[in-house]
Amino acid sequence: MQPDQTIFSMNETLKTINDRRSIRAFAKEEISDKQIRILLQAANEAPSAHNQQSWRFVVLKGQKKVGLAELVTEAASRFSRPAQTLLRMSARSIASAPVVIAVANSGYLIDHGTELFTVEKAMAHDFFRTMEIQSSAAAVQNMLLAATSLGLATVWLGIMFLIKDEVLAFLGEPEGEFMAVVPVGHAARESGSGPQKEPFGMKVKYLD
Repeated sequence: MQPDQTIFSMNETLKTINDRRSIRAFAKEEISDKQIRILLQAANEAPSAHNQQSWRFVVLKGQKKVGLAELVTEAASRFSRPAQTLLRMSARSIASAPVVIAVANSGYLIDHGTELFTVEKAMAHDFFRTMEIQSSAAAVQNMLLAATSLGLATVWLGIMFLIKDEVLAFLGEPEGEFMAVVPVGHAARESGSGPQKEPFGMKVKYLD
């Protein structure tokens, strides 16, 4: 079953979802502080487990952004391909973007979840860890979609999880279960149609 493209074109939210692309090369054009605040507010509006909003956002510009790119380039040499190649690509994306927004868990829900919700002690850590990851991932997706709606380009650099603890230390954040790095800017070139998606009917089953 193919998606109804008419609906995507008529509904602004669905159009934004359909238009989002992962962009890895950015133009030199700056983005405004107002635009950054909009992205952060959109991320902060994401659903979160027990409404704990256990995420933190770190905005990097200038020399701090350059330092992150250098850290990633240096770390890449410790890995074999393809991880090495992907980390070096990530460093180039970070360097070319005018702004990078990092997202990390606060760890609050992991540490204090049993005060909010009764769960067996043996499973409590994994239970609340999963909730924190789900919440922060939703915040990142909100950010990506908000950027698309503003005509901005982003990419979620998932490979960075390989050096998560190093990145968190660089950001001055405690070790945690989740970390995302999202370069933000204007695309250096037109993104095109994006990768072909498999028909969603292949991913769905209906139970009555």
